[in-house]
This record gives sequence, C-alpha cells and structure tokens, in this order.
Amino acid sequence: MNDFLFKDFKGVSAKEWKQQIQVDLKGADYNETLIWKNIEGIDVKPFYNEEDYDAGFYKNSYPKENWKACQNIFIDDETIANRLTLDAIQRGAEAIYFTSEKEFNIASVFNEVPFSDIKIYINLNFLSEEFYNQLISFLSEKNATVFYNIDIIGNLAKDGNWYKNLNDDHSVLENILKDNTEKNIVSIDATLYQNAGANMVQQLAYSLAHANEYLNHFSNKNLQPTLTFKVAVGTNYFFEIAKIRALRNLFTLLAKEYGINEECHIIAFPSKRNKTIYDYNVNLLRTTTEYMSAILGGANSICSLSYDAIYHKSNEFGERIGRNQLLILKSESYFNSENNPTEGSYYIEYLTQQLSEKALSLFKEIESSGGFLKHLKEGNIQRKIKETAKKEQQLFNEGKIVLLGTNKHPNEKDEMKNDLELFPFMKINPRKTLIEPILENRLSEEIEKERLQNEE
Repeated sequence: MNDFLFKDFKGVSAKEWKQQIQVDLKGADYNETLIWKNIEGIDVKPFYNEEDYDAGFYKNSYPKENWKACQNIFIDDETIANRLTLDAIQRGAEAIYFTSEKEFNIASVFNEVPFSDIKIYINLNFLSEEFYNQLISFLSEKNATVFYNIDIIGNLAKDGNWYKNLNDDHSVLENILKDNTEKNIVSIDATLYQNAGANMVQQLAYSLAHANEYLNHFSNKNLQPTLTFKVAVGTNYFFEIAKIRALRNLFTLLAKEYGINEECHIIAFPSKRNKTIYDYNVNLLRTTTEYMSAILGGANSICSLSYDAIYHKSNEFGERIGRNQLLILKSESYFNSENNPTEGSYYIEYLTQQLSEKALSLFKEIESSGGFLKHLKEGNIQRKIKETAKKEQQLFNEGKIVLLGTNKHPNEKDEMKNDLELFPFMKINPRKTLIEPILENRLSEEIEKERLQNEE
C-alpha cells in the first residue's frame, strides 16, 4: 500500500524545506521570525523531519500498564477520609493519593477499601518508623499495591530541615527498607522544583541527582530501593510530554550504573505555578492540557487537581470535576487506547533527546562537584531555581507568558476577596533552618495581591 501511494513522490530534505520557507518569507530573517526561544535553551524550528531524529539515541521506555486516574484525599478525620475514599472509587477513581500531617487510625481510613481494584499512594508529612511499619504490615496483609513515597531529602529541600537530623532520618529509612526490600518505599518529589520555577532541564537534572543520593547511599548498604518519581506538569504541551519521556531515559542510564531495575514509577500532578484565583475556570483548561501531556508522556498515574484547589478547601464539586476530566480523557477521548503514542514523532523525539542531553550534562556537573546534597546545603540549587523563576516571572510581567484572565483579558468585575477559604500565596514561616528552603511560588501572585487590595 505504501509503495502504491508514495512510489512516485520524491523525498524532500530538511535543506529543501528551509530553502522554500526562506523564499516564502520574502526577505524576513528565518531565525528571528520562525525560531522559538525558550527558558529551556532549546531553539524550536518551524518543522522537523527524519533528519532530526537520532534513532541511535537510548530507547524510550513506556509503562506496560495503562495509566490510572488518581484522586487526592487528605486525612484529618478518619471517618470522613474513608467516606471520601469509597465515594471516589465508586465514582471512577483508580488510585488514591493519601496525605496526612499526623498518625491516624489505619483500619478506620481503609475500612472496606477494595484494594484489588486500586493503587494506593501515601504522603506522610512526618517520619515515624513505628507508624510506617504498622502501615506497611496492615496494607501488606490486604495485598494492596502501595507506594509509600518516603523522601527525606525532599523534606529537607522543602522545609529547610531534616525531620530530625541527617543520621537519624537515614537510619529510619534504612531500617524500613531492610524489612521491606520488595516494597515501593522511596520517592523523589520533583514537583517542588517545577512549582518553585525551575526550568525543565533543571527539574530533570535535580531529580536525577536527588535520586542518585539515595542510590549511592543505599548501594553501600547493599540495599536497592525501588524509586517513585513525583512530577509536576505545566502547560508547555509538547515539552512536558518530552520531559516525562526524558525522565525515563535518564533514570534508565542511572539504573544501569547501579545494576538495578531500569523501570521507574511516575505519578504526575498538574502544576500549581500557573494556576490563578481570578478567572479561575481557566484552570480547567490548564489542567486538561497538563493531564494530556502526562498521559502521552507515559506517567503511570495522574492525580487530579481541582480548579479551585489553591483558594478553596476540598469540596465535592471541585473534586468531581477534576476526577471527571481524567475519566473523560480515558473513557471518551480514548487516551488509553494506544501504548506510547508519541513514539516516532520527530518533534517530540527531538525534544526528548535535547532535554535528556542537557539534563544529563547538568547532572554530571552536580555530581562532579560534590553531589546534590552538597549543592543543596550550599544554596546553589536554591539560587539557580530562583534565577530561572525570576526570568520566567519577568516574561510573565512583560506579557510574553500569558495567563488568560490574569495578565491578558482580565475581567475587572471579578471579585475574590470574600471567596478565599485558603491563603493562596507563597507561605513564609520565619524560623531557624539548616538550609534555605525551596519555596513554591505562583506567577500571578503579585497581580492578584494588588487586585485583592483594590477590591471595594
């Protein structure tokens, strides 16, 4: 069929395409007119073809199982958390991401949960060896598929302090790993880097260096932890697809060096950095493209984010809308019908390669000069992220990065002062810390503060 259709058509080289484009530009500069510059440092051309695809580049892996639609549940009252969990599963959630600030009654939270039907993600904002052992024991008896997501380095980066101290934190994690070598215990929280303003090359390099700290430490203890990566996805659609694919490429290279399983588990969350409180319904459009990027990039699970999550407490309507966005993509838009659908796309393959190579180069710089923890303690990671975030903020302030309804076509009649249930701005808690914490910060915060002050 291919010969019948195309045997009479001559192939066109990239050089010939460019020559024709330059003719059509009628004297306008090709590079200034059609080459897109971005903060990742990758110049994007107006077209890509086979010549841009390096088939010899390391092969991109892709999850064998279909992606799961995940919903967040915060554990405060155990009975309420259990009710919300059962309701979410009954309404289509395929995974639950539990967050808690304190110990809870395990049996109450997981009462009647159909463990064979869902995946469980645990996100505890404290470190207790005894409680983790109780949790692991209970969920193991239920034959549940669980990802415990312990990330002591991620807590240091976000909070500025260890849970207790370096030695004790590592000792607790080591003890848990020793008794549960086959469990998914350790995670890398890369959402912090994206939400704080790091570009994609930095996100990938820091994630890899972050992971290497664990692998290097535990390899000396004859332990091989299975890693889970938590990533935040923004609205730079094709780049975000390539970012997740690049993360798998990079982890494959790292895993080979340690002789461990080259597969990694990725759970994706929509970015908070581009979400707004004014014209908040636009957040629905933003999260939709972010879900799509995560799916096409190959995330194992995608967690929903309510359109009003940054300023409203958890509510049934917002949670339902967020969950249904994922279910519509899966069941009505057929985003679960193909395995690795982006493979062979010259543009995405090129972006994947560029992000992988740039991130690998930065990773090697970090490792050759002491490693991730050293750079974190010296403030280098924080400084680099703030520099990139400042550049992105300037582009937003100049209108070169657009958030519709906020810095372009705002509805001046919108009023939000009386609708804020949560504090939606960067939270700074002055206290003594071991290192400078990495702080999440949304692009629209200054505009929103000014508008709130001007509301009557």
